[in-house]
This record gives sequence, C-alpha cells and structure tokens, in this order.
Amino acid sequence: MISERAAAKINLFLHVGTKREDGFHPLQSLAVFTDLGDALAIEPAPDLSLNIDGSFAKGLDGESDNLVLRAARALGTQGAKLTLTKNLPVASGIGGGSADAAAALRGLNALWSSGKDSAALCDVAAALGSDIPVCVLSTASFMEGRGEILRAPDTMPRLPMLLVNPRVAVPTKDVFAVLKDRNGADMTLPRGRFRDTADLLRFLETTRNDREAPALQIQPVIGEVLTAVAALPGALLTRMSGSGATCFGIFADDDCCARAAQILKEAAPGWWVAPTFVPANRHRP
Repeated sequence: MISERAAAKINLFLHVGTKREDGFHPLQSLAVFTDLGDALAIEPAPDLSLNIDGSFAKGLDGESDNLVLRAARALGTQGAKLTLTKNLPVASGIGGGSADAAAALRGLNALWSSGKDSAALCDVAAALGSDIPVCVLSTASFMEGRGEILRAPDTMPRLPMLLVNPRVAVPTKDVFAVLKDRNGADMTLPRGRFRDTADLLRFLETTRNDREAPALQIQPVIGEVLTAVAALPGALLTRMSGSGATCFGIFADDDCCARAAQILKEAAPGWWVAPTFVPANRHRP
C-alpha cells in the first residue's frame, strides 16, 4: 500500500489580475503547506475506485467524479483502490481537493511505475486545476500565471499557524462571481530570502488577499473569524487563505499557538480550530 499526505495549502497572500482571453485570472501568491492535511491510501486493484472517510467525508457526498478520480484518469487507465481520509473542511480555501488530486498523481505515479518526474506531473496537474501543480510539489512556492508558474523562495522560516473555519463553504466560483476589485498581479516578487518570521512579515505587510472582500460578502462570519484570531495572544498576522472561509494566524511560537487554539475552541465551539505549523525550507545556500 502507498500512503500519500495531502497537506493543507495556505495562501499567505493572493493577488488577482484582470481576466485573460483564455478565461483565467492571472494571480500572484506565496503558497505554503502545513503539517495538517488529508490522507490518501492507494492499493493495487483491477478497477479504479474511491472510498472516502474522515470527519469531513460528508462534504463530498454526491460527488461521483471528484478531483481524485479525475487525476487518476488523467494519469492512466489502470486500476487502483483509493481511500481518502478527509480531515480538512471542503471548499475552505486551503486547497483540500487540489491537494487530494495531487496526492493521487504522486501515489499512482509510483504504483503504476509511470516514470513521470515532478515537472511532468505538474503538466498533468495544470490541465486539472490551477492549484494542483503547486500541491504536487507541496513545498513553499511563489505562484504566478494562473498558478502553473512556480518558484521556490530561497529560505522560509518555520511558522506556527492556527487554522480556523466557521464551518461554512465558500466555492471559488462564487467568489469570482462577485469579485469587482482586481488590483493586479504585477508585483515584482522578491527572491524570498526570509531569514526569520519578522523578515517574512515585513514582506507580507506589502501584500493582500484580493478574494477576501468578496468572500466576506458571501459569508460575513469570516470577518468574525479574522477579528477573533487577531485578538488572540501571540497572533502576529491574521488573514484569509485562498477564497475562504478558512483564516489563518501566524503565531510567535508553538506554545502561543496551542494556547490560542484552546481559547478559541472554548469561545467558539462550533468552529473548526486546528493548530499546526509550516516547516522551514531552505532551497539555496
């Protein structure tokens, strides 16, 4: 059996430009991946099948052809038994479906001995969805184009992070339907030599999430989440990820993050509150 982790993807910022002639919006983002995610187990089988369990499995009820199966069919025509454990909220702005599809591509590439390297898998992924190539790599990456142009920052610090979702779904298509202010995706991105959290935060202060305002129109409770997380002891930066409704807080250290999670769980027992972290990355000397 092959096991693949589908890590939650967090957009530390997200800039959106005017729709291109091909119908896609140009974007810029810095995506990072947490220690928290879904899990995909893959076993040999004569036919292709998918079983879904986990705390958020019900959110995928009625999907006869979700991204995991589409990814499998895009890679080949062989069989496999796929079991997806859904730990992340659905339609929540943290790349759950895209990460699941990417995990299927990586795992089936190994099971079927397809021999595709990361670049070839990213090419397959790009035809399935704009977020899937970065999820194939599952490492901190600047994103440009419609999401298929990827570049690793030189260094990234370890980030204690709290993820909070008020248990509401915000489909990306709905956000784009009300998105009016497209402030552009033409920022000159840095090399990304972020030596520590303070260095990263100084850069993030010059950025934004263009999808936050329209998501707030659809689900005003997102504003309550942002206010609540920002007020927690040790919170350094609070922002919505992707198209929402999941918001994140970067914290001073793991203890602050754990204490903040406990405070918020008691204050808002109906919300999904998950302390985690983004591993440090050093891509170049």
